[in-house]
Amino acid sequence: MEQTRDKVIISLKDVDKSFEDERVVKRLSLEVEEGEFLTMLGPSGCGKTTTLRMIAGFEYPTSGQIFLEGVDVESRKPNERDVNTVFQNYALFPHMNVFDNIAFGLVEKKVKKDEIRRRVEEMIKLVRLDGLEKRMPSQMSGGQKQRVAIARALVNRPRVLLLDEPLGALDLKLRKQMQVELKHLQRQLGITFIYVTHDQEEALTMSDRIAVMNQGNLEQVGTPEEVYNHPETKFVADFIGESNIIEGYIEEMDEDAIWVTMESGKARIGETGYRLEEMVYLCVRPENLKLATEPVEGFRFRGQVREHIFVGSINKTLVELPNGQMLKAETPAEDELIPMGTVVNVYWNPGKVVVMRTTEEQIYNVIEQSVEIEGMTNDQIF
Repeated sequence: MEQTRDKVIISLKDVDKSFEDERVVKRLSLEVEEGEFLTMLGPSGCGKTTTLRMIAGFEYPTSGQIFLEGVDVESRKPNERDVNTVFQNYALFPHMNVFDNIAFGLVEKKVKKDEIRRRVEEMIKLVRLDGLEKRMPSQMSGGQKQRVAIARALVNRPRVLLLDEPLGALDLKLRKQMQVELKHLQRQLGITFIYVTHDQEEALTMSDRIAVMNQGNLEQVGTPEEVYNHPETKFVADFIGESNIIEGYIEEMDEDAIWVTMESGKARIGETGYRLEEMVYLCVRPENLKLATEPVEGFRFRGQVREHIFVGSINKTLVELPNGQMLKAETPAEDELIPMGTVVNVYWNPGKVVVMRTTEEQIYNVIEQSVEIEGMTNDQIF
């Protein structure tokens, strides 16, 4: 059954962080709801791990505030915050067995022995390490070590679990298995997870919401479906999944559509709320890009098939536009392929293109250079 979430458990307000002259987190504001699985996604150096460390208390903001259940935690040390952290390198004690590693935090808190045993055994069963209580870290696989690290964090019953690239050291098959296990565990316990990764597939697979970061900025926050199907910036469109991103400007408008002129063609799009000659990016996912040998109403946009790539259940077709840009289309492997060298009409179905504003103010330099390519031969286009 889906959880109803309306309580904010973690809140960051205008958080900035600098190391000497380098500003690594820039006025970040974010709310995390109780019981959700939120992933902070972005490339290396974007500020996501620094943000996680500030929530944990290992780093302090240069400015801004961090609240846990409405309480400013600036003055609280890491062990005084009701959060626990799981690291990529597991951070297990090599001289302790599985049981003692998991029990360590409870022993430090002087919890009664009977209670320690009960809670540790509960965790061992939860993460499926039954029978390995006496095993040492050197005798365990990477997946088993990660389960121990997660159990050690969860046994303290934190309000929030922070996970910093916890699957990064695992091989691909084990990583995919652990993705499913982690999400199942989070749903079973109902604990808030804040997960840091650069792996877009991990984020899309496990998250209730994704916070996409780039160069210290929060680019977009939304469900996996929202950030994939409706990216708000060129960076999000390009970073999450594969995208065809085409630059153009709005040449014509009417009540329910715009005509976007690109260097290699023109397309009518059912969008409103823009201005004439405004610069835009069009984002079309490869699975939504269509190719036809016959003209398509609403499109004057053509290219030439250059390559087919077989990838199991799908074929990827590369289409070169007259300006040299390559677009990628995906089709089921059983579909008939268009012969290489064929000039095709490029189009997409209504609702399958995302129009994004650019930060450019100048008029696109193809206003005077746009070429009419409809009806041209291969030699005329290329």
